[in-house]
Amino acid sequence: MPSAQPPRAVFAMDPVHLPLLFPAPLLARLRQTAEIDPALVVRDFADPAAASALAAADVLITGWGCPHLDGDALGAVPRLRAVLHAAGSVRPLAGEALWERGVTVSSAVAANAVPVAEYTLAMILLAGKDAFTHRERYRRTHSGPAPAETAALGNAGRRIGVVGASRVGRRLLELLRPHDFEVLLHDPYVDAAEAAELGARLSSLEDLLRHSDIVSLHAPDIPETHHMLDRARLALVRDGGVLINTARGALVDHAALTDELVSGRLHAVLDVTDPEPLPADSPLYRLPNVFLTPHIAGSLGNELERLGRVVVEELERLASGLPPAHEVRHADLARVA
Repeated sequence: MPSAQPPRAVFAMDPVHLPLLFPAPLLARLRQTAEIDPALVVRDFADPAAASALAAADVLITGWGCPHLDGDALGAVPRLRAVLHAAGSVRPLAGEALWERGVTVSSAVAANAVPVAEYTLAMILLAGKDAFTHRERYRRTHSGPAPAETAALGNAGRRIGVVGASRVGRRLLELLRPHDFEVLLHDPYVDAAEAAELGARLSSLEDLLRHSDIVSLHAPDIPETHHMLDRARLALVRDGGVLINTARGALVDHAALTDELVSGRLHAVLDVTDPEPLPADSPLYRLPNVFLTPHIAGSLGNELERLGRVVVEELERLASGLPPAHEVRHADLARVA
């Protein structure tokens, strides 16, 4: 994209995210590279007030709340050459028309993977101690457990099953290495040698579910993975096993999971659900064996600047004629979260 003139860019996202994604020093750096009006943040590509800026835009800087980039939306940006996504997966954003036009797409998904993997590691370590159940018990009884009640607890030699070598999955595998865990990995795009390099042993999904103490989901939300943990597969998880889901709620049959959790046979850490949020009368809000959080594993607060920095660096590369460091290709979406 090198030229005598700086590229023209437009923000397309929910404006509430802009100050944290691009605080003043980062915004100043962005404006040194591109012509952009920080007061214009597009939520509707049919908005007449944004029409002239969109018609001249070479780059869209997108984020959560950006409209779907389908044929109608792209008609408003005829000069568009690049989409730089200051968020995670571009799957909800990018329509087929975007790929057909050959627009360069880059995402800060790798940066967003960092806090998700950190959250997951924390939950694995706490789940190994059964911290959530014992917190509830302690609040109720004001007394500690007897030794017999903790005999099966601890993180020494726990077997962790990681489903999906996505960016989050790979970052988690890296974070698991210093700990005394045995790690199983299921991913149809990874062979045994690559799994070993990642610090895991390749497994079928069924064997992973049978033999893991804690199962963590990091697969993409695509038709092939819809309800991949159905009633039959959930039944394979050992009694007392823990399911952690920080990926997408639709990976799990929530009716079947709810039955397992109500029975007390399984435990779960759920940062995502299906639907999201759950209905107000869902028993998952009240169960002591469920740790439920409102989709907070991804970047929040001061972590958002990390995503904005990725976008600024990508724009600087493009303006200098270099390829993006975090390009997303259409084929990638079949295997990454």
